[in-house]
This record gives sequence, structure tokens and C-alpha cells, in this order.
Amino acid sequence: MEHAHVKPLSEIIDPGWAAALADVEPDIHRMGDFLRAEIAAGRHYLPAGRNVLRAFTIPFDSIKVLIVGQDPYPTPGHPVGLSFCVAPDVRPLPKSLINIYKELSDDLGVPTPSNGDLTPWTQRGVMLLNRCLTVQVGRPNSHQGKGWEHITDEAIRALNARTDQEGKPKPLVAILWGRNAQTLKPLLTNAAIIESPHPSPLSASRGFFGSRPFSRANQALVAMGAQPVDWALPPAASPAYGQLQPTVSKPIPPLVSRADTPAAPAPQAPTMTPLL
Repeated sequence: MEHAHVKPLSEIIDPGWAAALADVEPDIHRMGDFLRAEIAAGRHYLPAGRNVLRAFTIPFDSIKVLIVGQDPYPTPGHPVGLSFCVAPDVRPLPKSLINIYKELSDDLGVPTPSNGDLTPWTQRGVMLLNRCLTVQVGRPNSHQGKGWEHITDEAIRALNARTDQEGKPKPLVAILWGRNAQTLKPLLTNAAIIESPHPSPLSASRGFFGSRPFSRANQALVAMGAQPVDWALPPAASPAYGQLQPTVSKPIPPLVSRADTPAAPAPQAPTMTPLL
């Protein structure tokens, strides 16, 4: 089947990722077909098409920490293509992200961030990857088992297989929150694994709080000979924060062309400022 509406991966994502995902490029095109069929049936998906593959715009060779999420937030205006991340003007923050910020502050003593944009982490070598890259509006987990897991599992295998000039595995720490993410451990044979319950309000008090994933990740990186991550995010009253852009060298075309995409339902009104 010809996929006329989807550009080659090399024109959409980081070249290193395009090469790493070459074997599953046909599967990515099939997921584009699936999303077009969903739209035709009146079932809108999140995030916006231009952000579906955003996690793979981060340079493949720059990644030293992987944080795995389950699937995007199902609320319009919230998901931006990076796990746990929301647009800078989203209020209130998702509860899981509030708990992540609490643990970040308790672990490292850094100020509580002003908003939910985790883009600075991606610029410092952190990959924020959901196992499923899309979700139906208002229906969590609705795109599980549709084909994304095969693609993201291949991405994780590729990260795990990276080597340096001497043939040694490149430094990689995988932070796995919750059982869904922890099923990926067999694919991460060369990575340091940091695991705990999920930051969701349902499980955060069962071992996520106090797990110190950020300092432990840095300790593991240093032990591997890599530089630690600066996990601090701009605190409140930092006007430049909302101007940060993802680490991309060119615009990200939508996975589904605009011609195929009818107008999406209006985003839900936020508590404070307008959504992105």
C-alpha cells in the first residue's frame, strides 16, 4: 500500500533515529493509516499530528537517560509528544506530574518548576518516550495494542544497542515507573535500571515518593563515565521558560496531513491561562 501522505522518516525526525527505526518505518506508516481511519470514523486522537513523533526529534546519540510513560494525556491541549510533559500554559498540572515535581524537589532540593514543560530535560540528554504515541481523546489506553508498542520497543532496543568507538555500550539509564514500563527491562540489558511504582496518585505513596530517581540516575551516569543531568527546571517568574523550543533542526510535519484532518473539538478551558 502506498502511503502518499507520510513523508520519509529522514524528513521528519532526527537522522540518527531515522536510521535506527528503518526496520519499522513501514509500521510507522501503517500507524498513520490507522490514525487517518480513526479521524474518518470521528474519533480524534492526541497529541496533534505534528507532535506524534516528537520524542524522536531529540538526537539519537545525545540520549543518556530514558523515562518511559504509558500513553499521552487524553485531555485536549495537554499532550505534546513527550511523556509526562505538558505545554507551558497548562493549568492545573496533571497529578502525576505534580508528584514527579515533588519528588524532584525532595530528591535534589531544586525549586518547584513554574509549569509542566519538560523540554529542557530533552535538551540535556533525557528522552521522554510513551510506549503508545497516541490516544483517543478522553479515553486513556485506547490505542494500546494497535501497533505503537512494536515501534517503541524497537526504539528502546536501538538505544540499548548503541556502542562507542571501542565497541562498549554507551551510557544509558532507564527510569521505569510502574509495571507497564518495567516490562521493558529485558530490552535494556546494557542500561542501569531505576524502577519504582508509578507517580500516579494511585501508587505514588507506595514507593515512588522517596525513590530518588534523579540523584540515582546521576550517580549511575557518573559511574559509567558520563556527565550527570542538570534536572533543575526554571522556577516561577522565569519569563524565558515558555520560549524554550524542542531540540529540532527543522519543523516536524504532521503524521497525518492537514487535508485529511477535520477540525478537532475545541480544547477544554483551563483553570488559568489558555492552552497551547
